[in-house]
Amino acid sequence: MRAAILTGGGDVPGLNPCIKAAVNRVADNGGEIIGIRRGWGGLLNANPEDPASMAANTMPLDRDVVRTIDRTGGTFLHTSRTNPGRVRTEDVPDFLKGEIDTGDPDGVHDLTPAVLRSIEALGIDALIPIGGDDTLSYGLRMHNEGVPVIAVPKTMDNDVHGTDYCIGFSTAVTRGVEFIGNLRTPTGSHERIAVVELFGRYSGETSLVTAYLADVDRALISEVPFDIDRLAEQVMRDKAANPSNYAMITVSEGAVVEGGEMHLSGEEDDYGHRKLGGIGKRTGDLLSERTGQGIVLQEVAYLMRSGRPDSLDLMVANNYAKLAVDLALEGQSGRMVALRAGTYTNVPISLTGEGSKRVDVDELYDSQEYRPKVRHVAGKPMFLY
Repeated sequence: MRAAILTGGGDVPGLNPCIKAAVNRVADNGGEIIGIRRGWGGLLNANPEDPASMAANTMPLDRDVVRTIDRTGGTFLHTSRTNPGRVRTEDVPDFLKGEIDTGDPDGVHDLTPAVLRSIEALGIDALIPIGGDDTLSYGLRMHNEGVPVIAVPKTMDNDVHGTDYCIGFSTAVTRGVEFIGNLRTPTGSHERIAVVELFGRYSGETSLVTAYLADVDRALISEVPFDIDRLAEQVMRDKAANPSNYAMITVSEGAVVEGGEMHLSGEEDDYGHRKLGGIGKRTGDLLSERTGQGIVLQEVAYLMRSGRPDSLDLMVANNYAKLAVDLALEGQSGRMVALRAGTYTNVPISLTGEGSKRVDVDELYDSQEYRPKVRHVAGKPMFLY
């Protein structure tokens, strides 16, 4: 078997161990595996008629190449948010410009035929994309085009539909809990209100679980718009009830004030998303106006996806990789490896586009008090999703 592996979207801890485990599993079974650089962008920019272009966008992987990559976080193959199905004119590789209408500078082009040519030129028998909803949505496109695809879910938002767990989630929560614990020192010393902005576009699970474990006073999540006046009253009560006279709240980057909108900036990426961020500062400013209190603002952001993975993400990354390779060796296609009800399994990759994973607000959140409220533990998965 000749396989290929790529990582797309945001980096998370656990990607390198996943790549290493896949390479070793393929080698154990007498096959070979190619690394695609910079996600789907590598297949888009690889020109089959130019050996230098192919070498710049792909790399052969073996035990020696991956021997030490699991000692660091992120992805040594690098990543991008490239969607070959929606490429703006300005981003079209030079060797492909003859295939598009260059007269429309704002045009968007489907360059999937170029990706298929690259896959054919590489002689790939199985393609293993590791990514979140966006990356795997194009993996589904590849499957529909006839490419043998076995997908691996990763995202620290843990919101890929069809699996209970995605690589990166546990480490993100671990990082968040650690930083919130450390932030109590300056917040308490100065008797202020800490506002900690955490990742989470449409799903507030990362923020909710982090807040639950770090025992913060209030947690604002993407699924529930919040009333800033009510929040201000609650936080002042929290502060007064604390012997050290401080309060702490977390806020998902996708959270919104009632009647407001998400804080977005920049242009849309290839998947139609604009950059999120700023709701933490906005919330802090509004709280300061209403309470007269000093605010400690901390955007944890990229620190949540930094460094080496924790033990759980190491375990899942290794096992997802082995399961993905085994499925490919069996000749299966159009599948995604998954954890469901605590068991490793696989599901149709089409499930990624058939729904959305969000916080079960009725079971896990108090929408009036803006804090985690786990009503029932029995029967819940490990991370309460």
